[in-house]
Amino acid sequence: MANRLTQIATRTGDNGTTGLGDNTRVSKDSLRVHAMGDVDELNSNIGVLLCEDMAADVRVLLVEVQHQLFNLGGELSIPGFELLKPDAVVLLDTALEKYNADLPRLQEFILPAGTRAAALAHVCRTVARRAERAVVALDRAEALNDSPRQYLNRLSDLLFVLSRVLNRMNGGDDVYWKSERLAKQDAG
Repeated sequence: MANRLTQIATRTGDNGTTGLGDNTRVSKDSLRVHAMGDVDELNSNIGVLLCEDMAADVRVLLVEVQHQLFNLGGELSIPGFELLKPDAVVLLDTALEKYNADLPRLQEFILPAGTRAAALAHVCRTVARRAERAVVALDRAEALNDSPRQYLNRLSDLLFVLSRVLNRMNGGDDVYWKSERLAKQDAG
C-alpha cells in the first residue's frame, strides 16, 4: 500500500484531481472517486449511529462494519487491489440470519422512522444503497472484485433489519406505512 497521509492540506487537488493509493491522479468527479466518497459517507453515518444507545452485540457488529468499510474504501482507492475479503460478506450473512430470526414478519412496508437510532440506521441503509449503485457503475467501467458489490448489498439489508431491532429496543415497534389498499381491505 501507499504511504499513509502525513500532510492533509497538500493543495495538489486544487486542479480538480485527487491521488489514488497507487499514486495515479484522477478527476475528483470520476466514478471511482464517487464510489470512494459514498463509502466514506456511509462509514461516517455509521459513526453517528454508534453515538446512540444500542445492545453491545449490535455495537460490536457496527464497529466491525466500519473497519470493513475502511478496507472497502482502501480497495477502491487502489485499482486491482483486494482488501475486502469474501469472509466479510459471510459475516454480514450470519448477522442477517441472527437478527432477522426474532423479528415478526412484515405485513406492510415500514417507514424510516421510530426511534432516533432506527431512523439513523435507515439513513445508513439509503447511503449504503447509493454506495452500492456507485460501485456497480464503477464495476461496469473497470472490473472490480465481487466482494465490494456483495458487501454493500448485504449491508443495506442488514441495516434495514437492524433498524427494526433498534426500534424494538425498550419495547418499541416499527412504524408502518398506511396503505390505502390495506385500509380499504380492513374497511370492506
